[in-house]
Amino acid sequence: MLTATTAATGLPRTPEQLATTITLADLAFKVDPSRQRLDGDASLHLRMDRPVARLVVDLDRNYAIVSVTVDGMPARWSNPEGRMTVELPRPLAAGAQATLRIAYGGHPHVAKKAPWDGGIVWATAPTSEPWVATAVQGEGCDLLWPCIDHPMAKPLEVVERFTVPAPLVAVGNGVAAGVEEHAGWRTYVWRARQPDTYAVALNIGPYELLEADYRSRYGNVIPLRFWHLKGNRAKAEGLFAEFTPMLDFFEETVGPYPFADEKMGVVETPYLGMEHQTVNAYGNDYRKSETGYDWLLQHEFAHEWFGNQLTNVDWDDFWLHEGFGTYMQPLYLQWLRGDMEYMAALMKMRSVLMLRHPIVAGRTMTEKDVSDASRGPGNDVYYKGALMLHTLRGLIGDAAFLRATRELVYGTATPRPGNFHPRFASTDDFIAIVNRVTGKDYGWFFDVYLRSIQLPQLLAERDGSTLSLRWKTEGDKPFPMPVQVRVGDHVVDVPMAGGRGAVTIAAGESYTIDPHSRVLRDLPWMADYQRDMAERARAAARP
Repeated sequence: MLTATTAATGLPRTPEQLATTITLADLAFKVDPSRQRLDGDASLHLRMDRPVARLVVDLDRNYAIVSVTVDGMPARWSNPEGRMTVELPRPLAAGAQATLRIAYGGHPHVAKKAPWDGGIVWATAPTSEPWVATAVQGEGCDLLWPCIDHPMAKPLEVVERFTVPAPLVAVGNGVAAGVEEHAGWRTYVWRARQPDTYAVALNIGPYELLEADYRSRYGNVIPLRFWHLKGNRAKAEGLFAEFTPMLDFFEETVGPYPFADEKMGVVETPYLGMEHQTVNAYGNDYRKSETGYDWLLQHEFAHEWFGNQLTNVDWDDFWLHEGFGTYMQPLYLQWLRGDMEYMAALMKMRSVLMLRHPIVAGRTMTEKDVSDASRGPGNDVYYKGALMLHTLRGLIGDAAFLRATRELVYGTATPRPGNFHPRFASTDDFIAIVNRVTGKDYGWFFDVYLRSIQLPQLLAERDGSTLSLRWKTEGDKPFPMPVQVRVGDHVVDVPMAGGRGAVTIAAGESYTIDPHSRVLRDLPWMADYQRDMAERARAAARP
């Protein structure tokens, strides 16, 4: 049973955790599928940014602790709630370094419906071999290894040593650093730089490998790797062919692939998917949607930029991952085929908005606080976030929108391989970038879309030759959003200073508000549609 501490990721860090940087996490996992057991040996190389009197890391109490040492000497420890405290023989000063080593073992928490709940998945491949994978975004890295379970606590480097029964294959983050076999067990070694805390993942199975190289427009070569199950080669080759156009799109639209010196990697998993840095989990069973490409592959790949290269400073800023990541799907369709499919994808998103909680609450949140629709925005983080970005793009123009996105992701408007590093950002950071890039203050825009629940209403009243327009917002917040109106056979731009505007309209002329669907706003008929769909679902569920 998970404790409240272990079940949450993104809880406020203790003073000791705030003072600690993990410069290297050397993680050894021995996984025995026959006993559904994991034995771990974690050596955490730590740097103290401020003086500390003890060390604090997070680790699930499902595991029995075998030993705990600091710099090779046994240390006293306690772990009542899944937040482990390790006593030091003497305080460590700012700038001091120490190695905390924890050996542990047991039965890791099992995910009942990964990736929506976290843990390990013990499965069997169609060819009867063990098939094992992990997904821990919602609960955090402490389900697998002793970490500081917070988005901003990325280790600067991770070494993964996966020991599994031969001839199974274990796939990890970053770059392969060797494999050894002894007494019926294989140990695979991987090395990665600054992975997301929840991105460190186990992927074990009877895998075969497809590989190629991608020559980037930036002059570098990116290894492409896809580990698929035995027997799936033909389908896997079809999916593998989608890697190149997706890289073309992202590198042209956003910027350089952030982990080109490691790999663009995908691994087939017994659950739907997750954005594990350089080794994205893929379990969509090679199904294409009406878009003609695999949406799951494209969405998880978007997170290499929005989630892995750029990481939110707090889960309250989760829309920076999922709003941008989701917007990349219609943007990709527009890049591939044009406006019709772009707008169709946006309309599909518009029909499922929940509008029960603001996207940004303005306080520290856990991942579950945000993703659970009973207490947070839920899927609005994805869809309202994406539709808001569509509206922002129309408001400030493509050039400013793409420059602001690039600066958010890389910290520079001119990213090149080697001149950027993974970074953190908040909602306020992005607003500041947009304001600087445009030379205008768009705080009002984000306040209405991110920090309000309801969408702005555009009220129209026709009186003689005048069509009067007025924005109505939650809490009467300022909203000088310009709109377009089709009057007869021409389109009029209406500035809406002070949230009001007017259009001259002749007798007998028709009009359409926002004819090109640039602005996310309240649509009364959409609520009627959603109520009808909900009633149909309830009726279908009745015996």
